[in-house]
Amino acid sequence: MANSSAAPIMLELVDEDGTTIGTAEKLSAHVAPGRLHRAFSVFLFDDEGRLLLQRRALGKYHSPGVWSNTCCGHPFPGEAPFVAAARRVSEELGVAPFSMREAGTVRYNHPDPDSGLVEQEFNHLFAGLVRGEPRPDPEEIAETAFVTADELKRRHAEGAFSAWFMTVLDAARPAIGEVTGGASGW
Repeated sequence: MANSSAAPIMLELVDEDGTTIGTAEKLSAHVAPGRLHRAFSVFLFDDEGRLLLQRRALGKYHSPGVWSNTCCGHPFPGEAPFVAAARRVSEELGVAPFSMREAGTVRYNHPDPDSGLVEQEFNHLFAGLVRGEPRPDPEEIAETAFVTADELKRRHAEGAFSAWFMTVLDAARPAIGEVTGGASGW
């Protein structure tokens, strides 16, 4: 849990090729128009091919209460994205990813109309499996759900999702097909 006496969380600023060019404090990197920074997004599936979604905690400063991919975040400066992704899955969900693999990168600029913040990210994508029962940190995650591709379509049509969700999902689909064995319509 963040507090006012804690050191600021720093992010890696990057150029359009993903090369590190500096650092910035986390919130300042998200203030419009946003500064391009390194991020990661994780998609984990159970053995039945269902995607683990999370609904972001209401106390989150950015995109609270909306559904999103299994886990997302920012590596610390100098931290490998894969290491950061595995670390945050454990911290947020209380489980370890199984057979997680790189799933490419995607660059996007998504304003969040509710908060006024901007996701200007060079995002490293990962896909894998989860075998344990999630034990979400309530300060990070309000709830979780395992969904099929059809259930996701219905939920996405009916409810609020993070601004970046479809961008990262679409970019990760080839690797998701490999992880799920091409089944389940992903």
